[in-house]
Amino acid sequence: MNVTKWLGAVLLSVLLMSTAACANTSTQENNQSENETASKESKDKTTAVETGNKSLSNIKVLATGGTIAGSSDSDTDTTGYKSGSLGIDKVIASVPQLKDIANVTGEQVANVGSENVDDALLLKLAKRVNKLLNDDQVDGIVITHGTDTLEETAYFLHLVVKSDKPVVVVGSMRPASAISADGPLNLYHAVKIASTKEAKGKGVMVTLNDRIASARFITKTNTTTTDSFKSLEQGYIGEIAGEVVSFYNEPTRKHTSESEFDVSNIKELPQVDILYGYQNDQKYMYDAAVKAGAKGIVVAAAGNGTMSTEAIKGATDAVKKDVVLVRSSRAGNGIVTHEKMDDEHHFVSSDSLNPQKARILLMLALTKTKDPSKVQAYYEKY
Repeated sequence: MNVTKWLGAVLLSVLLMSTAACANTSTQENNQSENETASKESKDKTTAVETGNKSLSNIKVLATGGTIAGSSDSDTDTTGYKSGSLGIDKVIASVPQLKDIANVTGEQVANVGSENVDDALLLKLAKRVNKLLNDDQVDGIVITHGTDTLEETAYFLHLVVKSDKPVVVVGSMRPASAISADGPLNLYHAVKIASTKEAKGKGVMVTLNDRIASARFITKTNTTTTDSFKSLEQGYIGEIAGEVVSFYNEPTRKHTSESEFDVSNIKELPQVDILYGYQNDQKYMYDAAVKAGAKGIVVAAAGNGTMSTEAIKGATDAVKKDVVLVRSSRAGNGIVTHEKMDDEHHFVSSDSLNPQKARILLMLALTKTKDPSKVQAYYEKY
């Protein structure tokens, strides 16, 4: 090989090696740059999820279903819709304005009509609420719920939540698919209330139709109208006008962090049945409830808790079999006063609790005692 050809081969080899080295260096630099970018994006994304807007409250929305998550093929159908057909993500997404007032995240606990909320779901929900409220990153909780039994769930939580942080239960009377659905604004209001410092220590609250009520006193009074939820005798504790949340009253009965009821280790609630009082009612209803395993009976009695002779016979026999008997009223409002008959037959009077709420309190009372005098004290305290 002559010198010229040899030098040419050497130069070509050096050139190829140099090009390969440059390419490898460039690839390493690009890979490093891509990794740094991905790491930064991942870090930024994690930060956004964990902290959101630091100037806003962190509100958790727990969904159980109901009309607020209901839909129908017709936007004029306000009665024949399917409850609990939308997931909480869709419900939250339908109110984009929420992002302006709080860092909102949703969780689907259940998706049923509230007529199907049972004791097991009550316990599951209560335990989840208490766990979340123990988290310093959670400032308040909103619970979406069907309206038919909303007051029962709200009152149960009012008695077993162990925190002063705001808990607001909300529903709607019209499905999400309806013209002028009330759910979106009700949800907005619920988050607004839960984000308000003044809402702390008020116990569990219920909001619909611009009103704020204590779970202790609110009740559903109409089957379909949007102003169905009332706190007739005791009044509301506040209201929302525009963007302003105003509180006027404080609940005086014991609740939440002041309550002695703790369900953290309870797996099953005692069976409590409600029996309706009417003309010509009979003893066999009480016998049947006892036979079916009732540990407590609430009577939705007439007037001031009055009971027929046959009903008293059935109730007295039930008490002799270690069943606690509570007299409430079907009237809808007013106090069922403690009478001489209560002392004679070892009955309990429900104070101002309606039958469905009297049942809630009796279930919890029975986790503590079966002594009628001690149970009576709970009705006077809570």
